[in-house]
Formats: sequence, C-alpha cells, structure tokens
Amino acid sequence: MMNNYETVLILNPVLSDEQVKDSMNKFKDLLKSFKGELKSEELWGLKKMKYSIQNKKTGFYMLFEYQANPDVISNLEIELKRDERIMRFLTVKQDKHAVEFAQRRREKLTSKESNK
Repeated sequence: MMNNYETVLILNPVLSDEQVKDSMNKFKDLLKSFKGELKSEELWGLKKMKYSIQNKKTGFYMLFEYQANPDVISNLEIELKRDERIMRFLTVKQDKHAVEFAQRRREKLTSKESNK
C-alpha cells in the first residue's frame, strides 16, 4: 500500500541555481526509479537557519510531497545521505489530515500567485 510522505531537503548555500535544479531533478528521478509518485515540489529558496550546519548559516530549502511504498523510504534516504550537496533532510509520513492540509496550502499558494 502506498503512503503519503513529505521530505524537506536543505542544500549547501554555495550551490548555483543550476546545481539546485539538478538536485531537485535527481530527487524526482530517484523517486520515479523507486516507483514513487510525486504530488508536488516547492523550492523555498535560500533561507537563514536557526543554527549552523557544516559552518553554514543559510541553505536552500526544498519540499517534496509524494506517495510511495514504505520500503522505498530507507532506499531513498540512503541516496540522500550519499549526496554531498544535501546538508540535512527530514522525511515525514503524512496522515490523512496532513494530506488535506497540504492540499489546501497548495491551493492557497496557487491562488495567491494567480492574483499577482
């Protein structure tokens, strides 16, 4: 059975826009290779962190929401650990309330963008 997950990645702030896009595409390709289904992706951009990681005070944040089988997550996280561009990541299994909340949040974001 497929579960809903979201993964937040924090990438090294010295990366170029192209390298950040490459990392996003790499994650999407990994997910496809593990038969996961991407629901949404968001690049939050360069953000200041509360504490430094690897002596960096900022990082590029990304959010991915997807469906996958539970056994996929450990394989996916092994690949994330191997990527030197990724400083931190967190994967959370979403319950039905979190899935509904994420859907409403995405709808608000798209309506704000179309009102600009």
